[in-house]
Amino acid sequence: MRRIPQIDRWPGADHEARSPLPPGLIAALLAAAALAAGLAVTVRWAASPPPLAPPPAKVERPAILGVAPLRLVEAGIDPVKVEPGRIDPRTGLREDVLARGHFEAPEAPVLRLALTRGAGAERAPGLFVLLARRAAVPMAGGMPLSVRRTGSRDAVATRFGTAETVEATLTGEVTRRCTGFVTAQPGLRIDGFLCGPLGTAPDARSLACTLDALELDDPGDPTASAAFATARATSDCPATAAAEGPSRTGSVPRRRADTKN
Repeated sequence: MRRIPQIDRWPGADHEARSPLPPGLIAALLAAAALAAGLAVTVRWAASPPPLAPPPAKVERPAILGVAPLRLVEAGIDPVKVEPGRIDPRTGLREDVLARGHFEAPEAPVLRLALTRGAGAERAPGLFVLLARRAAVPMAGGMPLSVRRTGSRDAVATRFGTAETVEATLTGEVTRRCTGFVTAQPGLRIDGFLCGPLGTAPDARSLACTLDALELDDPGDPTASAAFATARATSDCPATAAAEGPSRTGSVPRRRADTKN
């Protein structure tokens, strides 16, 4: 009987098993897999809602209070105006602003000062920062001012202690020569600027007389009221409007214009 040889594998099976896929086909398969994964991510991102924007930061505005019994017992051409008080929400300090005169009217002096009260009121920024801040806030019916330049610094004795001063040229619709000032004691600060009439710069006595004439009697703030009541004048200025002589215009005497820049 003839024996039929046994065939375990198909011819060419070893060759097919050992042959890798063509490089081009492998690259095509990898590219297709990458494309499919990218499409899946894109579809998932498009289906998900966009992230919510963070809510806008809340802006804390100063609390507006009534008008403080702040006054200036000194004669002058223009009436004294006191703005409603404000409490800074960041510091809790109260600020009351007093103003007299119109910056655009060069025949009369101009005064703008702020009384700041509360714990830490004496810790203030520099005089230039305070002056720029006061100038930038428009007076009633006026325009914001800017500090064109500053000059020499000095110190003036006042009833509230030594006031730091600086010569300054302020500019708005017109340009005027002024003196910026600040004086502070624990819980109390007074800062602002005083401008002379007819192109003159106020002198030290004018500033001292202006602060001598400042009065506060606030039943809601006995500490500040006591500080005003016990502050003694350091100059020979009149204490009341009735004592004001005819030779002065407001708080600034008329004098020869200073030619110093």
